[in-house]
Amino acid sequence: MTATVVRDDDAGLAEAVAVLRAGGIVALPTDTVYGIAVALATPGGVERLFGAKRRPPDKGIMLLLADASQAPTIGQWPGSAAALAGAFWPGGLTLIVPQRADVPLPAALTAGSATIGLRVPDHATPRALAAAVGPLPTTSANVSGQPEAGDAGAIVEQLGVSIDLVLDGGHAHGGPASTVIDCTVAPPRILRIGAVSVEAVEAVLGERLAGPADPADVDGKDRPPAPSSSGVGR
Repeated sequence: MTATVVRDDDAGLAEAVAVLRAGGIVALPTDTVYGIAVALATPGGVERLFGAKRRPPDKGIMLLLADASQAPTIGQWPGSAAALAGAFWPGGLTLIVPQRADVPLPAALTAGSATIGLRVPDHATPRALAAAVGPLPTTSANVSGQPEAGDAGAIVEQLGVSIDLVLDGGHAHGGPASTVIDCTVAPPRILRIGAVSVEAVEAVLGERLAGPADPADVDGKDRPPAPSSSGVGR
């Protein structure tokens, strides 16, 4: 059965919330590319995301949040993360933080690591969905190794039989991937340079960022490196 395509409007959002609450996979626009998401509480939901993308679960995926207040409900929230979220969320900054020991998360979400990637996107749709159903495990809307789908038609072509609903918000915004900062260490460490500059991050923190374990991991490409702490999307 092919995914249903609906407009990204109030009625479409309501339908998307219903699909997510029922355990389905929804494709949605974000401030960069389209993503596919599932409700965090769905048993086996994260595994379904990997299955839809035909990607081995060797990297974790990030959570999109409604706002910064959801972050401490999922992960430990050091002062560095709070400062950066206050300065750059919503926007192109992903923060890696330690998981909370009292909040169990699916092992597939984090690839078995003790950390989690969090971001509040600069787009109303994923924020509204996360507000309705909670933090959203989200990964790019494409089959692994194929180009990122830029619109609803491309999503249906690649993923239509593997997902349940597409929120059609027009052509994807595109633009640079998010900058990724590891806030599990002090000083925080740069894992990927993207939409937010290193200089802007350092200005907020008042200190220089630590470099990556492997300098080759820092780049401005659309695809993230594979940091040992957590794999993240855009």
